[in-house]
Amino acid sequence: MRFTLGVALSPIDQLTELAVIAEECGFTSIALPDSIFFSEHAGAAYPYTPDGRRFWDADTPWADPLIAAAAMGAVTTRIRFYTQVLKLDPRNPVLLARQVGSVANLTGNRFGLGVGLGWSPEESHWCGTPFRDRGARADEAIEVLKLILGGGMVSYHGKHFAFEKLRMSPAPSAPVPIYVGGHTEPALRRAARAGDGWSSAMMRLDHLRTVIERLHTLRAEYGRAAGPFEIQAVCVDQFGLDGYRRQAEAGVTDAITVPWVLDGLGFDASLPAKRDSLHRFADDVISHFPTA
Repeated sequence: MRFTLGVALSPIDQLTELAVIAEECGFTSIALPDSIFFSEHAGAAYPYTPDGRRFWDADTPWADPLIAAAAMGAVTTRIRFYTQVLKLDPRNPVLLARQVGSVANLTGNRFGLGVGLGWSPEESHWCGTPFRDRGARADEAIEVLKLILGGGMVSYHGKHFAFEKLRMSPAPSAPVPIYVGGHTEPALRRAARAGDGWSSAMMRLDHLRTVIERLHTLRAEYGRAAGPFEIQAVCVDQFGLDGYRRQAEAGVTDAITVPWVLDGLGFDASLPAKRDSLHRFADDVISHFPTA
């Protein structure tokens, strides 16, 4: 099992140094969250908390994940980056393909695109897209992204997106993996059918086991059972060496963790405190798992 550092809600001026420290400590990747803005009033409940409330506020810092990946990639050499997850619905996939291709090239193919529908009607409406039918648009958006990022002169004619022949150069020299987030049945089907992996939000291990089993079943239905497939998990009830071993036994391939939170520190803890937590986690946990 590999380990990814989650940097959600960290001060923006810490991000590049956290990438350097995480690489030194043996983390495989950094997970970058996505929030376009904080609307004063939310038109829908946040789906990943018990009461539907957002666990951040208008002052919480967010960096655009694609820009953050490029900046962090510039100060590192091995560690990978992926969005966890970028909201597809407010974004045009043709423009997004240009951005993703640039990040992939600038980081030497160390970037993966984690995508989800987005839960906020305001983010869709105020960025110029309808909130309805976002699942169908996401399916087409993923097709558009794969088509353009694959290189060459391409065209696309779907119900929601269409364009004549175009080419974006340079195309990434290796495929950009696409990870699909979401806990609903349509999201799991989308991940099994079109994704290179699935990415969870906050889940208990018993729920993770059920979802992982369902993904295996769906991938077999789509004839994709034999290929590689990442399971990126934020597990909220299994920590410490034994806890991460239980996650691996359940089928998690990539554990997303925030070590300073496990040590009782806040998201806005100082950089030296976070450095200590990262090194402690590397000694106590990462060192006990074989490297790929």
